Amino acid sequence: MSGHSKFANIKHKKEKNDAAKGKIFTIIGREIAVAVKEGGPDPANNFKLAQVIAKAKANNMPNDTIERGIKKAAGEGSAVNYEHITYEGYGPNGIAIIVETLTDNKNRTAADVRSAFTKGGGSIGTPGCVSFMFDEKGQIIIDKETCDMDGDDLMMLSLDAGAADFSEEEDCFEILTEPADFQAVYDALVAENLSFVSAEVTQIPQTYVELTDENAIKQLNRTLDLLDENDDVQAVYHNWDE
Repeated sequence: MSGHSKFANIKHKKEKNDAAKGKIFTIIGREIAVAVKEGGPDPANNFKLAQVIAKAKANNMPNDTIERGIKKAAGEGSAVNYEHITYEGYGPNGIAIIVETLTDNKNRTAADVRSAFTKGGGSIGTPGCVSFMFDEKGQIIIDKETCDMDGDDLMMLSLDAGAADFSEEEDCFEILTEPADFQAVYDALVAENLSFVSAEVTQIPQTYVELTDENAIKQLNRTLDLLDENDDVQAVYHNWDE
């Protein structure tokens, strides 16, 4: 099985984002609102909403908070006017970066994202300029310390449920799926009372790039920090091997 788990980076990123912003529930709340607006309030008939709920639970969002968000978005006169916009560009040394945003003011967001790239010595590119270097996959990360299931049993459970790949690292298990199979695999794991460090449909780099120049690392971190601080930014993907 492939060995591209980024457990430590994912855990660090979650802790960093939570500490810096304290807004992870707000970010997911926006995603819930848009998913409900686009496909209705029933996750059984709204695949996007089911994905967002899985992400919410992986981030320990309480069930009542999730349900309130769904009901609010489904209510009469709900003023949800967010727009999905994806930006692609390059950081120092050609590091590929994808920025997913959810905004009610695309001019503001475009200026802020461009500024984050520029201040870190990077540049915005055209749509598609780096996305071909990533694969969209469902990704579930399970911390070994919280998992009572044997690795072989977990692998068989995951593959039987439709997972495309399973890898065991020093401190975690990583399960990859095709986007359409994510929910079935997630549900099978939840049925076994497993908990997750991360569970979402994401962008996985096909290859990773190392940076050795300290100034380049400093510049890239500046771009990533500015993007993390932006309330319109929902997710940032890059191929830097931190």
